[in-house]
Amino acid sequence: MSQEGRSYISRISELSLADRPLAGGKSASLGELTSAGVAVPPGFVVMTPAFDEFLRTAGADAEIRQEIESLAHNEISQVTAASKRIRQRIGQLPVPPDIGDAICSNYREMSLNGAGCPVAVRSSATCEDSESASFAGLQDTYLWVRGEEQLIERVRSCWASIYNAESITYRRRLELPEDQISMAVVVQQMVDAICAGVMFTRSPTTGDKSVIVIEGSWGLGSSIVSGEVTPDHFVVNKVTGEINKRNISDKVVEHTADPSGSGVREQAVDDQRRRAPCLSDESIAELWQIARKVERHYAAPQDIEWAICRDPDTGEQKINLLQSRPETAWATRDVEPAAKPTAKAFDHVLDLLSARKKRT
Repeated sequence: MSQEGRSYISRISELSLADRPLAGGKSASLGELTSAGVAVPPGFVVMTPAFDEFLRTAGADAEIRQEIESLAHNEISQVTAASKRIRQRIGQLPVPPDIGDAICSNYREMSLNGAGCPVAVRSSATCEDSESASFAGLQDTYLWVRGEEQLIERVRSCWASIYNAESITYRRRLELPEDQISMAVVVQQMVDAICAGVMFTRSPTTGDKSVIVIEGSWGLGSSIVSGEVTPDHFVVNKVTGEINKRNISDKVVEHTADPSGSGVREQAVDDQRRRAPCLSDESIAELWQIARKVERHYAAPQDIEWAICRDPDTGEQKINLLQSRPETAWATRDVEPAAKPTAKAFDHVLDLLSARKKRT
């Protein structure tokens, strides 16, 4: 592989949060989790220089960015039309040979016995998973991708997804400069999940920092993300690990690997498991410990994706983290001042008395 080819790729284990400009938020966080001793599926990252070179080679980079910056976030029809044009254009652009060779070479290193192993291909934008913005679900993810040709196609689709209408609207509303926006792509060994879900080290509904909220369902977590399943819900005391609340849902369907070996299928959950908890108390306790460890590492509340799979060698169940991002909804509220600053502290009292007088 050429020196230039190597610059397009990095192993997840080699990354940290400092690499966000080149690896995107998701990739950098996965590398950070690995260095913190948390189990993360192995893989590599197609770094942002590959995306930038892809657009530059086609002469599309400046033109596309100028078009995006000319849009207003509330011009829904214009944003939608621009998104469609740009994504179609990217879908027709060839991937430069040196970039394609670098991706395929690293994919072959992941594969066993020369056969293409199934991987998850996940978008990792430079603008996502920061303390002030969350792009969760706005860019594309593809599960159970197999083979070099399909992998290249899915990487290109992830690149195009940074121009989803929802993503464009969100960053235009935040007034993020387009010349600072780029896309990396994570290629990870696919985990055959027994169950999967999310957990929050701060209650997403109340903002309570004293609990960890865990949600999960059978199979891949995509069934929860798509809204097809109401997950089991557990509230755990962050200090003691005591399960304060458990709601077990009727989990009608699950997402699993397609028998063809590529892609995901939806299937009915058998009657025995539909109303059974997808997590044992032992698994909840292990997730609780991992959540506390991750929150301590980042020194901030986290929104974490997890999956439990069976180790192919030992047959034992193992928890893998698929992502950890800063919690943003309540963090944003925390920084909002409770009242407008005044010249003197006593002025707050006068303001309250004046408001009360007006109401009466």
